Amino acid sequence: MIGVLVVDDDFMVARIHRGYVAKVPGFAVVGEAHNGESALRAVEATRPDLVLLDIYLPDRSGLDVLRELRASAALAPDVLVITAARDVETVRAAMHGGVASYLVKPFPFSTFADRLQRYAEGRRALEGSGELEQSDVDRAFEQVRRARPSVLPKGLSTTTRALVAEVLKTAEGDLSAVETAERVGISRVSARRYLEHLCESGQATQRPRYGAAGRPEHRYAWAARGTC
Repeated sequence: MIGVLVVDDDFMVARIHRGYVAKVPGFAVVGEAHNGESALRAVEATRPDLVLLDIYLPDRSGLDVLRELRASAALAPDVLVITAARDVETVRAAMHGGVASYLVKPFPFSTFADRLQRYAEGRRALEGSGELEQSDVDRAFEQVRRARPSVLPKGLSTTTRALVAEVLKTAEGDLSAVETAERVGISRVSARRYLEHLCESGQATQRPRYGAAGRPEHRYAWAARGTC
């Protein structure tokens, strides 16, 4: 079982997250904390594998807690940030702190379960001892990459990204940037930027289709159909 410490200043939210964890096979809550100081003490006492960490804590920022955990050789749990903070500076700081994933409140249980399952798959790929095959290394990094937070590049909007993602999810096959642009109602250049961003974040895949002559056409599909 993967031991989880829940850290949130809101007692009701912490209870909800405990219930979510209990519903995901292979995970179990080992403790709960409601501020930064108690979170650090709980990590030392319970030695969790994974910490669900809020950013907005009453005594200090969750980012400060993350830094202290990373600065201690004895305390080395993985961290999944769960917060309402969505500004670029906070997300980047979390990424630089090596968080396993970043969930913005509110979110459905399905999203929460997906992140935990990807995290578990990444752990399983690195279980045991000895040397790994290249495929094992690639699989572990792929799971981490898909779960890690993705900062939206300047000029792109979350609304349009969601529309492009939905078009890929519901398409019967792969799509070109032109086809995606027509379905979403944006320019081909914009569609390509969103598609490339989704591919870089592990949510979409890209493959070339070679024609009779000229450059190959890039085709995009939702990540469930392959790998970038």
